[in-house]
Amino acid sequence: MANRLSEIATRTGDDGTTGLGDGSRVPKDHLRVHAMGEVDELNSHIGLLLAEPLPDDIRELLIVIQHELFNLGGELCMPGFELLKIDAVLRLDDALAHYNSALPRLKEFILPAGSRSACQAHVCRTVARRAERAVVTLAAAASINAAPRQYLNRLSDLLFVLARVLNRANLDGLGGDDVYWHSERLQRQETIK
Repeated sequence: MANRLSEIATRTGDDGTTGLGDGSRVPKDHLRVHAMGEVDELNSHIGLLLAEPLPDDIRELLIVIQHELFNLGGELCMPGFELLKIDAVLRLDDALAHYNSALPRLKEFILPAGSRSACQAHVCRTVARRAERAVVTLAAAASINAAPRQYLNRLSDLLFVLARVLNRANLDGLGGDDVYWHSERLQRQETIK
């Protein structure tokens, strides 16, 4: 990580390869590059969520998460290196427990809908799941530390919970509650009662 980019258009990738943090070059469709790209996309979507009105505590948490995702991407970029520590996973566990404790128990599936910030949190959740799948695929072919996979798993759960919290925060006037899926089977059961 000693070399910082000062020139963006290096043209070194014109041959279909890209450089990793350890100086090696791999094809741009390599599993490692794919996983790095998914994590980068997730971080970008969290940046978009940060552009929304948010409670201060959630904003501060998401900023920390962006830095941790950058560490995760750096770790993926440097085979055999560890940047993301288990403390980051534990921090997500704590946040998950904290935010989930104030929510009503779910009795039905919810849709990724409601306020704009909640919807963006759901987009982040789905991208986190995709990034997790990419890291799992990479781990089947290369040695990967456990923390990146665990972090993405917890983060997707946390983003689901934060979407519910953001709907209730109703900062943009569009939320208020979860948007429930209307199951035809459950509707028939309700009618029979």
